[in-house]
Amino acid sequence: MAVFKPENVEDFYEIGEVLGSGHFGQVRQVSERTSGTCWAAKFLKIRKTVGSRLGVERSSVEKEVQILHAVQHPNIVTLKDVFESRAEVVLILELVSGGELFDFIAEKENLLESEAIEFMEQILEGLGFMHSKNIAHFDLKPENIMLSDKVSPHPNIKLIDFGLAHHFHQGEEYRSTSGTPQYIAPEVINCDPLSTAADMWSIGVITYILLSGLSPFQDDTNEGTLRNIIAMNYEFDEQCFSMTSSMAKDFIQKLLVKDPNERMTAEECLLHPWIKPITRKQVAKRNRSSINMKNFKKFNARRKWKMSYNMVWMCNRLVQLQLLKGSSDPDPLQRQCESDAEDTESKPASLLRRRLSSSS
Repeated sequence: MAVFKPENVEDFYEIGEVLGSGHFGQVRQVSERTSGTCWAAKFLKIRKTVGSRLGVERSSVEKEVQILHAVQHPNIVTLKDVFESRAEVVLILELVSGGELFDFIAEKENLLESEAIEFMEQILEGLGFMHSKNIAHFDLKPENIMLSDKVSPHPNIKLIDFGLAHHFHQGEEYRSTSGTPQYIAPEVINCDPLSTAADMWSIGVITYILLSGLSPFQDDTNEGTLRNIIAMNYEFDEQCFSMTSSMAKDFIQKLLVKDPNERMTAEECLLHPWIKPITRKQVAKRNRSSINMKNFKKFNARRKWKMSYNMVWMCNRLVQLQLLKGSSDPDPLQRQCESDAEDTESKPASLLRRRLSSSS
């Protein structure tokens, strides 16, 4: 059972600069007073009443903390401490300072498949460890795949943000309708029982984007994206995949499978010839193939622009709502404006599914 310390976090850590914003909270760099070691502190506003929409439920934080304690691995962010006050819970996490993997790659002039595979292998190692503990992440996307630092020539991958993660128990049927549309599996949209296989679908989508700079199912609207996922409406555009090896395409095809039971597991992915080639010919193919850097840079620029746009839209909308309410208390509004920019596009699949039903 995770221990929530009732002490004041500032007695143990010096609070530093804001590193970023998350769902109902903020992340700041902190320095441990006894050792001077730097960490990241995730401040989460706790929901005060059952009917309130401000803040997160304490039970959700407990779940995330328990999962983080269970998945200590070099490719997963480490949880050190948890502090609790009347209004907030503070998670003291490993400081992951290398930024997003996709941003790191977008700064390069070119990238061979063999170099991309080094990152994919680390992602799969971390994910495989989680799955061996019967834990699924359920929110795998570029924003949650980080690098340990910017200094190392070969930085470690770190999987972050376990707010939607779930620990499966024997015989349990678990359903969830949360996630970012372009990365969620068909079973999420259909509200079917879920498993760790939903993460493997997301890995297929991420790999497709990494190699081509295109998102396989993305449409102009979320509803269109979900329709494409359910219909398995994707293809390998000849121009965008002209530099991609046949092994890489096979890897993706074995993940973007509608039946969760037929998808490769993380363990099986690590043994796939694209990741672990058997022959010299397979090694040579990987070394000759490269990712579509021009398209990838465009995709990443659009992704970052959309995140910024969503942040501005969210804050403007909240200001309007606050004015309508006539409230003079700025604190809830300020904290909401610090919400993750993905929130505006990570609508529950159930709401989107209802829209699909009504428009069909």
